[in-house]
Amino acid sequence: MDLLWILAGTVVAGVGSVWIAALLSFGIMARFTRHMLSFAAGALLATAFLKLLPEAIETGISSHLLFGVLLAALVFFFMLDKAELYHHGHEHGDLGMDLHGAAHSEPAAAGAAAVSAAGNASQASLQTAQHKHQPLNAHRHHHHHSGGWAVIVGDSVHAFGDGILIAAAFMADWRLGWIASMAVLAHEVPHHMGDLVVLQHTSKNNAKAALLKVSLAGAVTALGGIVGYFLLAQFVNVLPFFLVVAASSFMYVALADLIPQLQRHVSLRDSAGQLLWLAAGIALVLLVGEFSHHSHTH
Repeated sequence: MDLLWILAGTVVAGVGSVWIAALLSFGIMARFTRHMLSFAAGALLATAFLKLLPEAIETGISSHLLFGVLLAALVFFFMLDKAELYHHGHEHGDLGMDLHGAAHSEPAAAGAAAVSAAGNASQASLQTAQHKHQPLNAHRHHHHHSGGWAVIVGDSVHAFGDGILIAAAFMADWRLGWIASMAVLAHEVPHHMGDLVVLQHTSKNNAKAALLKVSLAGAVTALGGIVGYFLLAQFVNVLPFFLVVAASSFMYVALADLIPQLQRHVSLRDSAGQLLWLAAGIALVLLVGEFSHHSHTH
């Protein structure tokens, strides 16, 4: 039964997030684009602090050990993120790109903000897509066209990691699994919006081809879930540590990627809107947890 829950949750998080991103980027939900960062940040922080960490601590393992793992994981994600930025900074430095400043444009800013620390290789490619209105020389076009493969590979690796973390949550408690799936979905939506921008441009403005490619990469989440299920079934004792790593991943994405982007908009109206959507993300996690608890008890 756990495996069926894991498959359902990973498909919803991995593929569902791509289709919601497409609706935000190309369809009727475009007016909600700028609010997704705040909503995702709230959902990620609530899942990490109110669900994953308490679940890990309740297993009875030393809290000092678990928080040590949390700290180590945060440092690891920081170094991984640094390595990724360093790599792309050197690879694309001769193109005159600003790896950080380009993230102001909408809707691609949402994608740039939500690049996770878990080895996603799409950030520099996203910057390339944001410069598509500028003349492209042959050298830039070569990097730009190959950037589509960087997005797909990076998405697949990232999705595989998400699948393992979702599997860990489901194996602890099916309710926690769905909360983790919703949190992953929330933060993958703005990320996939950036990916769709890149792949639509590298696919000669073919939105359907871009959607298909990103959907296939998102489907790798289910593969990660299956691997996670069999891996954790063999090593049940490490499950609490996987929950802590999942919490650290959510915390890092929210605090290092999403919230710094929100801080760039400082007007009272923007701040009030961000706070409301942040609260909505937190409320969703709490409501899903409360609903699933009542369903389980009845």
